[in-house]
Amino acid sequence: MPKLLVIDDDLDMLALVRTALEKEGYQVDTESNAASLQPARCRLYDLLLLDVMMPGEDGFSFCRRIRTEVDCPILFLTAKAEDSALVQGFGLGADDYIKKPFSIAELRARVGAHLRREVRQPTHILRRGSVRFDIQAKTAFAGEQTLPFTKGEYAICEHLALHAGQVFTKEQLYEAVFGFDAEGDPSAVAEHIKNIRAKLKAHGISPIDTIWGVGYKWRKSEDL
Repeated sequence: MPKLLVIDDDLDMLALVRTALEKEGYQVDTESNAASLQPARCRLYDLLLLDVMMPGEDGFSFCRRIRTEVDCPILFLTAKAEDSALVQGFGLGADDYIKKPFSIAELRARVGAHLRREVRQPTHILRRGSVRFDIQAKTAFAGEQTLPFTKGEYAICEHLALHAGQVFTKEQLYEAVFGFDAEGDPSAVAEHIKNIRAKLKAHGISPIDTIWGVGYKWRKSEDL
């Protein structure tokens, strides 16, 4: 279930947007004060909806502050339709804008379109089902609990998760994770997968499929 964060100082707007998006099956959190939010909190979400005109820290300033540390799409909710304002927003790293007043249908369509796009290669946080990867720290979590992967196990998990739905042979995984010139036996990948599955199973998670005679894949989120 995608997690969204909506930030707007207008409480009636927050309630409207939250209700509309929860009916689409999204988990929606709301905040009325951008200045209190840190990038670490924002990295927990799959998409941010951000009002431009807010007291204290406005939407443009907030986007500028967090963008280098947050990968997910950022959509502005704005009554400012001037070209200069829109150019400024895109220059700060926004992905799209929705003009106020907007229809619920437009809101749902824009949010859905951005969530379906997978063109952004994450550099900070990757979410796959119940597993969250901190790509910079090279650490994986089930909920808020750290998964005790070895360096090699984490690397295999991250590679499979980044390419969810794609099947890799043991040889392809070994080369991708350990390098073409690495010394070792690609059959060791099977042992790594066994250990990974045991650690994930302890949290009730089993996202890795064996494609018999071929290799392994991380199931797409909709198949989990």
